[in-house]
Amino acid sequence: MSRHWNEFLQYRNAYALAAAAAMGSIFYGWDIGLIGGVLALQSFQTYFGLDKKTTSQRADLSGNIVSVLQAGCFFGALSTGYVSNRFGRNASLLASGVIYIIGSIIQCIAGLGSSQAVGLSVLYFSRFFGGWGVVWVNYSASKNIAPGEMQWRIPFIMQMVPGVLFIIAMVFQPESPRWLVEHGKDDEAAKALAYVARASPDDEDVLKTIEDIKVDFAGKEDPPLLKQFLSMGESRAIALRCFIPSLVMFFQQWTGTNAINYFSPQIFASLGINGTTSGLFATGIYGVVKVVSVGLVVMFAVESLGRKKCLIIGGIGQGLMMIWIGGYNAIHTSGGIVPSSYVSIVAVYLYAVFYCIGWGPLPWVVAGEVAPNHLRTASLSVAIGVNWLFSFTISKLTPIMLNNITYGTFLLFGFCCIIMAAWAYFLLPETKGYALEDMKYVFEKDIILRALGDAPGGGIFIGRRRAVPVEELRREAERMVIEKSSESIHSKL
Repeated sequence: MSRHWNEFLQYRNAYALAAAAAMGSIFYGWDIGLIGGVLALQSFQTYFGLDKKTTSQRADLSGNIVSVLQAGCFFGALSTGYVSNRFGRNASLLASGVIYIIGSIIQCIAGLGSSQAVGLSVLYFSRFFGGWGVVWVNYSASKNIAPGEMQWRIPFIMQMVPGVLFIIAMVFQPESPRWLVEHGKDDEAAKALAYVARASPDDEDVLKTIEDIKVDFAGKEDPPLLKQFLSMGESRAIALRCFIPSLVMFFQQWTGTNAINYFSPQIFASLGINGTTSGLFATGIYGVVKVVSVGLVVMFAVESLGRKKCLIIGGIGQGLMMIWIGGYNAIHTSGGIVPSSYVSIVAVYLYAVFYCIGWGPLPWVVAGEVAPNHLRTASLSVAIGVNWLFSFTISKLTPIMLNNITYGTFLLFGFCCIIMAAWAYFLLPETKGYALEDMKYVFEKDIILRALGDAPGGGIFIGRRRAVPVEELRREAERMVIEKSSESIHSKL
């Protein structure tokens, strides 16, 4: 224990840097918890005239208000690569924090001195702008603040807090040493690395690390982005490895997680939890369940169970929970409380647990591992773009589907989750335990055979057949390289 504490003290600047950068993820999480609750507040609906709309019109407007943030995120993601490479990682993070705060301010003042239509337009713009760059607040506002403008404005005001803290924290952090070395600023890179390691810029380990970075960059500059895109189809294995990151991101959105994230108050109401305050409280508990679950999964399950098993377990669990919720809504249309109502509420929370086991964190892990090293920028850019594009699509369509096909919404997402679990079982090889440099051998040949060999009970389908071990493929590749080198030397002699 003493050794770990001493290491923490030694590298506390590194931990502070990681914590400061990670605060940026709070932006998105905060909005997920905030906007669904704000939409449920009667004061918000009255102020913008949503209470005077038909059910269909209200569902359409709710979808617009929620999804426009994802549209901003989509375009922001497209610009991230250029901005961070051109101006630096730290500068791009600070700029995103400023944009987030400006968007939050505009949301706070939306509708002041204007008509409802103009106010909604300003709200759309501010959420788009903020996206380019939480639930307990909603619960407190509903419970403790009298209905009126401030009841829904205060949650928007409070969302500026993480943005301000993020900017303050990042102002004192150094630029990325790798970016500085890449741009010929070796002295600044040494100072940045020395600050993180709490050492002198002339420290032997610091200087060695800088040299290692320079050697790593030498002759290995990333090809232009257009060339990376064109190279995605250079072979079947490369095309597959570039496609899988986008596919897992697509699957992640079709689990229906954003349907519950953004519209949980309405969903809990359909399960018998009446009243805005009660719905927001249940939503808050849902958020707590997700935080605890994902923490436990990342610490204990990802490496022990592996990516493949986590995705299978998560997909089946999510699918069954969604199908149960859909069946409950199909049978119990009165909205009253029955014993199965409590089971359905538990199913929503279990859905969150299964999401955190598999299709919540794991798509990001799989995408990062599978993408080819020399095409990583292009393939991951496409994957992140797909993620935001379908986050926008689901957020826009969910309220409309809940209004028009009601319980069919949950059945759709449930069957999608089952399909994802089947894909992970039959078509995705296990990626745990392989170096990024060895990933090409995992997808070189016999992919389905390897995937079934890695699957629980997969031997039923393949009998005694097995894919060639990755270690054997690597040794064969190394042997061929040595033979080619020998032939080249002999030909020169």
